[in-house]
Amino acid sequence: MRPENQSSVSQFLLLGLPIRPEQQGVFFALFLGMYLTTVLGNLLIVLLIRLDSRLHTPMYFFLSHLALTDLFTSFDTVPKMLINMCSEDQFISYAGCISQMYFFMHFSCIDSFLLTVMAYDRYVAICHPLHYTTIMRDELCIILVAVSWFLSGAHSLLHTLLVDQLSFSAGTIIPHFFCDLAAMLKSSCSDTSLNELLICTEGGLTIILQLTAILGSYIRMAVTILRAPSIKRISKALSTCGSHLSVVFLYYGTIASVYMFSSPGKSKDKDIIASVMYVVVTPMLNPFIYSLRNKDMKHALQKLIGAKDTPRCHFFSPAVLGSHRDHPRILN
Repeated sequence: MRPENQSSVSQFLLLGLPIRPEQQGVFFALFLGMYLTTVLGNLLIVLLIRLDSRLHTPMYFFLSHLALTDLFTSFDTVPKMLINMCSEDQFISYAGCISQMYFFMHFSCIDSFLLTVMAYDRYVAICHPLHYTTIMRDELCIILVAVSWFLSGAHSLLHTLLVDQLSFSAGTIIPHFFCDLAAMLKSSCSDTSLNELLICTEGGLTIILQLTAILGSYIRMAVTILRAPSIKRISKALSTCGSHLSVVFLYYGTIASVYMFSSPGKSKDKDIIASVMYVVVTPMLNPFIYSLRNKDMKHALQKLIGAKDTPRCHFFSPAVLGSHRDHPRILN
């Protein structure tokens, strides 16, 4: 087909998921249930943190923004995927595709920045507990989140503008269920060497710096704990950091399987399945990881649904009072 620039291409064809026609109904019901679970779970986290004053701390402030970005990521990709699964019209407009690609990169990048910020929050909590309230003040938390949103927006806009300069053939087919950056580059008939160079340099450097900051924070925490090891300190550290570590492994593990360990000879179907893990499954699991392992989230949920309050002696026992005296803003 004749190559055309971005102004003359009106729509793309999304191939969607590698599912046989007779299985469409089952998978549609499955992904619809996962999508509704993601929306309700992340909305519930935001609502609980907003309503319960016990959760007005830096840790939960960052968590609320993480839940919002997971929610927006699902809004950006899953509805179109569900519509395509039950419709023969699998086309997406050029403007819709570019917008979907931009917002997906934007919210995914915010996720990675927030995970880095949350690692720093845990580092301060464990390594400088007596100065936690003065270091992690409200102004700093707002600045860290604002910088995360700004840098993510700049990163996404840069890649989107470069893609907007590429040429595509009329009737371009995107072998994916959403407009992913890598799939867009493969579908273009232009020279994408500049785009790929930017991904390897700017994108790779960003991920390396984030992972280095997260790893460095946890190394410092481990050193601090091991200087005077005790079961109580280790248990408290695991309670404080366990959920975050789980989300970090889940997030970067799925990214690595999609973008880093993918090869030209690898089946495209396997790449798409790995993308489903990253786009659909991970945002759904995050609320469960944080709520099921967190006593304060459970208590806030009990208050919200009108369940019987936990006995007051549990919250005002000498052990709990002592831990809160040592670290008034860290909740187990």
